[in-house]
Amino acid sequence: MPDWYVYTGVPDATGDIGRLPPPPPWRDFKGAVPEEAAELPEIDPAHEHQARSYRPDPDAVEQVNAALYLRRPLLVTGRPGTGKSTLAHAVARELRLGPVLYWAITSRVTLADGLYSYDPLTRLYDRESGRAQDADDEIGKYVRLGPLGTALLPAVRPRVLLIDEIDKSDIDLPNDLLTIFEEGRYEIRELARQKWPTHRVSTADGRTVPVTDGSVGCKAFPLVIMTSNGEREFPAAFLRRCVTLALPEPGRDELREIVRAHLGDLSDESEDLIRLFLSRKSGGQLATDQLLHAVYLTHHAARDGGVDRLALAERIMPHLNSGVPDDDD
Repeated sequence: MPDWYVYTGVPDATGDIGRLPPPPPWRDFKGAVPEEAAELPEIDPAHEHQARSYRPDPDAVEQVNAALYLRRPLLVTGRPGTGKSTLAHAVARELRLGPVLYWAITSRVTLADGLYSYDPLTRLYDRESGRAQDADDEIGKYVRLGPLGTALLPAVRPRVLLIDEIDKSDIDLPNDLLTIFEEGRYEIRELARQKWPTHRVSTADGRTVPVTDGSVGCKAFPLVIMTSNGEREFPAAFLRRCVTLALPEPGRDELREIVRAHLGDLSDESEDLIRLFLSRKSGGQLATDQLLHAVYLTHHAARDGGVDRLALAERIMPHLNSGVPDDDD
């Protein structure tokens, strides 16, 4: 393992984000960390298993470290089931960066959705009903930061932000992200024009934080991991600002390691299912978690005998791409 790596991808390793050198001069952000900045939990228990059991290949480990050193987003492409999303949780766990912030992308999502939302109707109702004594002082409680907006809050340690399936976005979103990625800051217009300098707003991960003068700017640039199934091409200007990683589909040896990492000793009885999985994969698209489902289910279903393991496994490993018939069709 190269000495310069901060993230190692080694099971149960604990990395040290503090070993990162200062950022390049053109990626040195100046956000002021508030004194009251709350400490996040170091590990997210909701994703502990998948993070611990993830087995990245050497290219993935190298490119994650490149993104961390350069303070650049990481664009991860690969077929479904290759571990694109899980990579974010694995990095956050090893480096103790807290729960991953998650932003799911659809064709209707805009940059504003990722940054923050403002609820003027509830504010108007509260003013008319007398619940808000001073409209300027209270406006912060009607603002909620989105996952991208939360990731850009000033902090000593970078947050991990997973932007999932960015290839499903509207054609303008990648370009809209460029300014945010370059500047590391954004403005909440509704707060910037108020007479009170500091307002408290809610975040995507359930906290409340102070925002001064309506401006949010990072101190440590977040580790932004964007996933793509390869369904579209991205503008050259967008790609130039990203570190890119193409995840290969796992082979026989990698599948053995994945099954062992997730299911322990059940891997000892999975060779026939791995062979079945690989043979079916040549005829259509499958995801690795389908193999895990098959190993787990057939083990428990066959304990009392009378079950054709391979036939059962085949039925719960249908091809994912439309128009591909099963062998018995």
